[in-house]
Amino acid sequence: MDQLFDASEGERAARPQAPGSVPRDQAPLAARLRPARLEDVVGQRHLLDEGMALRIAIERGRPHSMLLHGPPGTGKTTLARIVAASADATFEELSAVEAGRAEVRGVLERASHRLAGHGGRTVLFLDEIHRFNKAQQDVLLPAVEEGLVVLIGATTENPYFEVNAALLSRTQVYELHELSADDLEVLLRRAVDQGATGGHAVEDAALSFLADRSHGDARTALQALELAAATAPEGAPITLEAAEDALQRRALRYDRAGDLHYDTISAWIKATRGSDPDASLYYLAVMLEGGEDPRFIARRMVILASEDIGNADPTALTVAVAAAHAVDHVGMPEAAYALSQAAIHLSLAPKSKEAYHALNRARRDVRERGALAPPPHLRPGARSASADGEGYDDPHAHPGHLSPQQLMPDALVGERFYRPDGQEAEFAARLELIRAARERD
Repeated sequence: MDQLFDASEGERAARPQAPGSVPRDQAPLAARLRPARLEDVVGQRHLLDEGMALRIAIERGRPHSMLLHGPPGTGKTTLARIVAASADATFEELSAVEAGRAEVRGVLERASHRLAGHGGRTVLFLDEIHRFNKAQQDVLLPAVEEGLVVLIGATTENPYFEVNAALLSRTQVYELHELSADDLEVLLRRAVDQGATGGHAVEDAALSFLADRSHGDARTALQALELAAATAPEGAPITLEAAEDALQRRALRYDRAGDLHYDTISAWIKATRGSDPDASLYYLAVMLEGGEDPRFIARRMVILASEDIGNADPTALTVAVAAAHAVDHVGMPEAAYALSQAAIHLSLAPKSKEAYHALNRARRDVRERGALAPPPHLRPGARSASADGEGYDDPHAHPGHLSPQQLMPDALVGERFYRPDGQEAEFAARLELIRAARERD
């Protein structure tokens, strides 16, 4: 694989070592087995099958700036390296966790010298690009727009929320999916065939277990296999029990980019939804002590406030948004108290999923029937209602601010998307009064 990324001696001298680079024989198994050719990549067929746009661009050696987002261990770094190799471009790698504007400018200066010297192209791979704030991301804009570098940003977060609009408009966004258990088993067997287990045979049950329990993360599966091999008695095969132990040992350490990250936030969501403030606080503490990005936690709180509580307690969304605001404007460690306050409030708030269900009902109707035209009197420019009832009837002209005028498209008159449940008694009573008043008029 190294040979695919070789450059001239002068180029190698100018090229910085990737963050955390170590000699190949000391690198983790996932790094040593990283595919260097497109045909060796496992998974992501929706992007890399024959005839797909990204595959064609890679095969033709025509790289373009892109954002790769998806769960950990799905091949973002691998794909970035293959893009650079296919274009015979210099691969510069930075981590947004450690790098700042100075490091980015250093890459851009080298790219400029490279381009001016012999026309060489540069691929800048920026891992965890969502960690850069707007000002840091803005530094990249001129270089991307002018073609000085091909930017490949990688993130586990939704780029439409985490990357500024100007940079988004200059890149193509590709979503990478979790690898299937079958994909992971292919990778694990490839590792065994290439001697990664140091001569230890591996039971089929052990391979299947690692493939099934690694949550689509190739790095998790390969690191667990490596640990199982390192701790197996000399000459003994790697058994199912050894694989179980290896995967469990790895999970004892909280990894913001690993499977425990997803397990813990899932547990927090379920504990909070289940109205257990103690469990909610515990999982919140696990995430904070593990160094989880507090913005990630705050976003999940905002989502839960609407999805699982909704109008059963409208203040829950206000509390969650305020906690997110505190994270942005107060910062850690003090913002942790706002997260704690929000977790307790969300846990003890009455629960309702009706806001979630109501929107899904409406969206399902739109998908099935299409977007129906609103009544003419609701469209822009409609005149005020006349004595014959035509035109827009302003509800503020009526007692109780209610007009009997039809507001739904004709085909949807009488449709009920919102069906308040028992926890939304105030809204249910208000809705009943509104409907009764309209029917009387």
